[in-house]
Amino acid sequence: MIRLVQGSVLGFCVGDALGVPVEFIDRGTLKYKPVVDMRSFGVHGQQKGTWSDDSSLLLCTMESLLQGYDIVNLANTFLEWLENGHWTARGRVFDVGFTTIESLKRIKRGIAPLESGNRTVFDNGNGSLMRILPFIFYLNNETNSFRKFRIVGEVSGITHGHIVSKVACSIYVEMGINIVKGYSLRDSYELMKEVILKHYINKPTKELDKFSRILKQDIRILKEEDIKSTGYVLDTLEAVFWCLLTSKSYKEAVLKGINLGEDTDTIGALIGGLAGLYYGVDSIPEDWITALARKDGIVELCILFANKFKLI
Repeated sequence: MIRLVQGSVLGFCVGDALGVPVEFIDRGTLKYKPVVDMRSFGVHGQQKGTWSDDSSLLLCTMESLLQGYDIVNLANTFLEWLENGHWTARGRVFDVGFTTIESLKRIKRGIAPLESGNRTVFDNGNGSLMRILPFIFYLNNETNSFRKFRIVGEVSGITHGHIVSKVACSIYVEMGINIVKGYSLRDSYELMKEVILKHYINKPTKELDKFSRILKQDIRILKEEDIKSTGYVLDTLEAVFWCLLTSKSYKEAVLKGINLGEDTDTIGALIGGLAGLYYGVDSIPEDWITALARKDGIVELCILFANKFKLI
């Protein structure tokens, strides 16, 4: 199981680092000059192997969970990142979403984490989805479905409290749990749809209709031109599932997602997390892992995390 954690987390961080240099670049430009390997500098002027806030907040989440699930501790760990550069790639915070900053500032002022997140329909960026991956492992053996959905919703709500963001996080976690249990990507996808739709049948919400291309259709049949790759959480999630389910390797899936353009780091990271989980750590090109900033620290955290939750 420790290999699953390493594959998922390193896969996530590598996807993030691959996407950082070309964030915001449009699809047409990347068609002409696609990402095929790690790059230096680019949009954010960062060295090769530098990951963004996506990986920082994921790693902060893992570190906090070593003490058990404590939403106050988790929120304070995020604050430590924002204010002091904790779990940054090279000691500097960059490319932070507005909703995340706004919510963490509320926590700094004393607002409780269960109340700190933005809650309007306009606050559905992918800033909570990008850090939810560790709960795949934390909730892997959770038998109480309502507790599982509640925890994912609470964690999303630290920064992104709208139901759309919460559903997106639950979809991603449920997909990951199925992969951990050994199901194929196709079966993991179908089982995820069953669980999500069953849960919300007793909690009807018109917002669930927004996810119809994932939950009620087969996203694999869509064409690339049907897939958006913006920072809107629904666009991001659709891009992640489409790339993952129409590819046959870690490398193919991650590069396909990044070369969609726009929110390349987050989409690359989220694809990388699930692809690394499914295909394994050995599927990630070794030179990409070697190039990662703070690689040894990430590996050490993966070991601590796996030991904590007996994922060995």
